[in-house]
Amino acid sequence: MATKTAEGAGSETGAQHDETVAETAVTEEAQAPERREPGEETAAAEPRHASGVGQGAGAVVSAALGLVSLNGGWVGTVASARAQLMGQLKTSSQAGVAQQIKAVYGDAWHATALWAGLFAVAALIVGVAVLARPAFGAPGRPQAPWIKSVAWGGVALGVVGLLLAALKYSDALLGLPSAG
Repeated sequence: MATKTAEGAGSETGAQHDETVAETAVTEEAQAPERREPGEETAAAEPRHASGVGQGAGAVVSAALGLVSLNGGWVGTVASARAQLMGQLKTSSQAGVAQQIKAVYGDAWHATALWAGLFAVAALIVGVAVLARPAFGAPGRPQAPWIKSVAWGGVALGVVGLLLAALKYSDALLGLPSAG
């Protein structure tokens, strides 16, 4: 029995010892400064560079605005319908055919062209801003090729959209039919 008591006492002492060691380890970890691997220290010391997500998003927005400038978009359609309705309301039934055509269809056509031109200008501004951004950012960091390509696409679509809008607004492209 004496050996059992010694074993029992020894296991209690061992459990207390393990518990004391665990408490000491937890206390040391809490008081010790944060430990890093050698590679982590150099990575943390370097400044972080932007990933180019904003420039990529700007390039895509420029291309999307360029596409909207070509097809008129929802805003252009609503503006056209509004101008057409206003023309119908303002024109009396005694007005001449030429005046009715201009008020009902011509103003609507010009409203569509105006909104297409505004979207084209927005596409140009955003595309040029994305292309000019590296000149004002980190000097040694080149812009990703896909960002340049999409931004140039947005600029090109903006130029074509602006040209078409100007031609539509001036009635050089698909002008109103003559009444007489």
